Amino acid sequence: MAKRGWPWNDAVVTSDVAAPCYTRSVMAKGRVLCAMSGGVDSSVSAALLKEQGYEVIGAMMRFWPDDKRTDTFETCCSPDAAYEARRVADQVGVPFYLLDYREEFKRSIMDPFISEYAAGRTPNPCVNCNTKVKFDALVKRAKQLGCAYVATGHYVKRVDREDGTVEFHRGDDPRKDQTYFLWGTPRDALPFILFPVGEMEKPRVRELAAEHGLLTAKKPESQNICFVPGTVKEFVAEFVPRRAGFIVDVKTGEVVGEHLGTQFYTLGQKKGLGLYKSHEVRFVVHLDPESNTVWVGNFEDCQWHGLKASAANYLVDLADLPGEVDVQVRYRATPVKARIVRADETSFELAFAEPQFAVAPGQSVVLYDGPRLLGGGLIEDHARDLPFVKVPKKREALAAR
Repeated sequence: MAKRGWPWNDAVVTSDVAAPCYTRSVMAKGRVLCAMSGGVDSSVSAALLKEQGYEVIGAMMRFWPDDKRTDTFETCCSPDAAYEARRVADQVGVPFYLLDYREEFKRSIMDPFISEYAAGRTPNPCVNCNTKVKFDALVKRAKQLGCAYVATGHYVKRVDREDGTVEFHRGDDPRKDQTYFLWGTPRDALPFILFPVGEMEKPRVRELAAEHGLLTAKKPESQNICFVPGTVKEFVAEFVPRRAGFIVDVKTGEVVGEHLGTQFYTLGQKKGLGLYKSHEVRFVVHLDPESNTVWVGNFEDCQWHGLKASAANYLVDLADLPGEVDVQVRYRATPVKARIVRADETSFELAFAEPQFAVAPGQSVVLYDGPRLLGGGLIEDHARDLPFVKVPKKREALAAR
């Protein structure tokens, strides 16, 4: 295991939460701040750490506002989940704190979610939450509490090398692997993060929860974005004004439909386009909020042969990136081979071994060397040579609505 201590030790930070006192016998393996969501994975993580001899402090991050809306924050981030997490902490026999991160969550997750859709991009709030809140703000709070480690219920495998370095690998349950969401983790934080269930499959985790008598043993998993009630389209419509515009064929420049805002579309979408010739199969291939245009084309027009990524984060030295990597462009996508064309500290460029369909700007592209997580970045859009838009005279007034 890595030595105790945090890499961020240049200043002493006081906390409004006092760390509990323990005898030396229970501190042999170090103090751990275990992020508890009220779900079965983090519940079992806390129980396993306690059994392994760590001094465990349970904590949940509060994201929901005082005036939370119906059907938001109803699963992993809800008041009910906080109550269940506290009860599990009591069952395990560890202290529990509810930590207030409402302002940070709104600033780093909710506000960018809206602005990205307004800019014609498709964000992934779960990646941002892990990068900017859980493994940034939370690890800083862990330092305040004198913790040597942070632990979560992610299905990620921690691999400790003989030279003292730590790597993140895909979890042993391929259906639950969550490395995709952790590409933005600061590299110097890796030695101080534990994943107690990373080498288990989900059924075994539920078995352990039942064996320990944990009340979350049969709790269903959360699926939706925690702060979005209903559909993403309905949610975005409340913040980004509708603006009528044209749907245009990317090859001919012909207007083939009308829309009420580019924010309501995503790359690769083929249903609900409302085209004049509805029998023709078309996909969204480009969004341009500046001209308020939705561009559509056929399947081949929506194929990407490579990509450029910004906001890069690497979990290896830049010089140690392999020339060929496995790439995942969305959470459930099958990894594909790609060649690294160029890479620097803030961005990289890839060429796919096989064309990929509807690679969405704003989403994450994650790099692997086999099971090892290497890092990732945010997908940028293609630079396209678009045809002149041929607007029918009878529809010229549409854009002025």
